[in-house]
Amino acid sequence: MPSLFRLFAALPLWLLHSLGAVMGWLVFALSPTYRRRFAANAAQAGYRFGQVRAAVGHAGRMVFEMPRIWLGQLPPCTMVNEECAKAAFARGKGIVFLTPHLGCFEMSVQDAARRWAAEHGDITVLYRPARQGWLAQILETARNRPGVQAVPTTLSGVRQMIKALRQGSAVGLLPDQVPPQGLGIWSPFFGREAYTMTLAARLVLQTGAAVIVARCERLPWGRGYTLYLEELPVPTSQTLESAVQQINAAMEATIRQCPQQYLWGYGRYKQPRAESLQTPQAQGESV
Repeated sequence: MPSLFRLFAALPLWLLHSLGAVMGWLVFALSPTYRRRFAANAAQAGYRFGQVRAAVGHAGRMVFEMPRIWLGQLPPCTMVNEECAKAAFARGKGIVFLTPHLGCFEMSVQDAARRWAAEHGDITVLYRPARQGWLAQILETARNRPGVQAVPTTLSGVRQMIKALRQGSAVGLLPDQVPPQGLGIWSPFFGREAYTMTLAARLVLQTGAAVIVARCERLPWGRGYTLYLEELPVPTSQTLESAVQQINAAMEATIRQCPQQYLWGYGRYKQPRAESLQTPQAQGESV
């Protein structure tokens, strides 16, 4: 399997995206559960299937482009509104980059790192080690490419994120990912209560870091990506609940700018699993 990953990493992006689109539709056709969840999540956000059907193929593209993003030569990526990140770095309190499960979120980290890591330090991201040994080894290598520091989902990893922000560097999170029980709160997402991580809000409230939403869209025919950046107001005096709700609202707005590339099949409204990651939230500590 590692050899197959490295083979895919060498393939051109247009071919990976073509293969991925086929696989995306094949999985959609073979899984009634996936189809129902896809349609239900899209309908919750007010979309008919015809409006977001392209997202089926984009889910497959996401899977097939990963080897290239992790192990191969990075594809071209154009950044829009780069100035907001430069201004945020200049303020010296660090940046919390947030992106939903939309487009190529892995590319957003890599592109930001190759632009700013040399001057402002590595971008720190959380990761959960894979259960398969071969995949865990690949991910450990891939997500620690130059300019990116991947830290585990433990108390130690969260402390490294805090340290990075206090040094004026950046961290990256996917705030629409369902955290384990005890590490989130229920908050509205497209009008329905969804269990939502509190880590992003806690980091911002504790450090005063800038908040920038990133949206990395795929271009047609494997031509690369466009990364859009937008800074949000920092929730300085809000409660944790209102800060989390503000982040959810920002994710909704970002998804609505490109619903055809969102992972509507993701189990956003599922019950959190009973698992403790021993993060500050689980222990009642302040981040």
